Amino acid sequence: MRHETTVHETSVHETSVHETKRHETPAHDVSDESQQAQQRPRASRLSPITRRRMAAFRDNRRAWWSLLIFGVLFVLSLGAELIANDRPLLVEYQGETYLPMLHEYPETTFGGFLPTATDYRDPYVIEAIEAQGFMLNTLIPYSYDTLDLNLGSPAPSAPNGRHWLGTDDQGRDVLARVIYGFRLSVIFALVLTAGSLVLGVVIGGVQGYFGGKVDLIGQRLIEVWSGLPVLFLLIILASIVEPNLWWLTGIMLLFSWLGIVDIVRAEFLRARNLEYVRAARAMGLPSRLIMWRHVLPNAMVATLTFIPFLFTGAITTLTALDFLGFGLPAGSPSLGELVAQGKNNLQAPWLGMTAFLSLGIMLTLLVFIGEGLRDAFDPRHISAREQNA
Repeated sequence: MRHETTVHETSVHETSVHETKRHETPAHDVSDESQQAQQRPRASRLSPITRRRMAAFRDNRRAWWSLLIFGVLFVLSLGAELIANDRPLLVEYQGETYLPMLHEYPETTFGGFLPTATDYRDPYVIEAIEAQGFMLNTLIPYSYDTLDLNLGSPAPSAPNGRHWLGTDDQGRDVLARVIYGFRLSVIFALVLTAGSLVLGVVIGGVQGYFGGKVDLIGQRLIEVWSGLPVLFLLIILASIVEPNLWWLTGIMLLFSWLGIVDIVRAEFLRARNLEYVRAARAMGLPSRLIMWRHVLPNAMVATLTFIPFLFTGAITTLTALDFLGFGLPAGSPSLGELVAQGKNNLQAPWLGMTAFLSLGIMLTLLVFIGEGLRDAFDPRHISAREQNA
């Protein structure tokens, strides 16, 4: 009997010790658990299907590296003024620091006689600054519109140590114009693609979800609108007003959304009769919430795979218009204008080769990215990838 009591007291003691240890958790364990609890919601923000699609896109090495290379090139082009500019990054003169990119200084600031803006490529200005300080130039000391009046040969001049890709027929640095032209083309394509996506999703979603007379009238209006000659309209408008980037973007936006409408409309027509949409209607949800929360996420799967190709089409459209002379104003850094110069100056093959390689690399990267997105959103590729894993 005494033995049973001892065993019972021992078990009670062990239980109390265990409970004491459980309640007396060290502070760092509590903090670790709290940190893990805070991290769990962050990790669960992406749905499993989204994580599988992202993993499938990363496994496509060609598409993944194309996205990285294109992103790096675009980020570098955003700082084009820090790479190719006829103004120096920094000027140290008589113990004072000047930032010519942020402020325009008169020539008298650096010992000149004229109160006009300083020409930092003037040999007199360079000699005066270097005599009492220094000047830190950009990697390419020419902007896209800088005319080099000290060429050793008539323009267009061949590539050399000063102009790595040569100059065009006006003595402007080709590499600087390629950098600025790349940025301009990508920005134009981004704005045009985003605007086309918004208009196409809204119009196609309304047609597909409501159907009936709304869809019938909308389709007839789209057929009439798509039959308008876009190039002739641009030629007529270009003869009335001088086009610029935003004016050209607005004109192209009037027609570029037509390719997305059919995709979104077909997805909404397919999803409107599915069971989860009927259940949402039976619960009394308004149509705008059903379209936004339930139908649109599924319709965007097919739309997202179309975006890179729409992006590519926007770049080729701008290039074609600039080549024909109905695009950006004269003097703008345009790849299409560089193509036209290559055609007009066959004795300068570096112009045509530079334009061809710039457009070819850009469009090839975008096509590879589009193929990667298409495969990542294709359930057959995801299933085959999981089976092989």
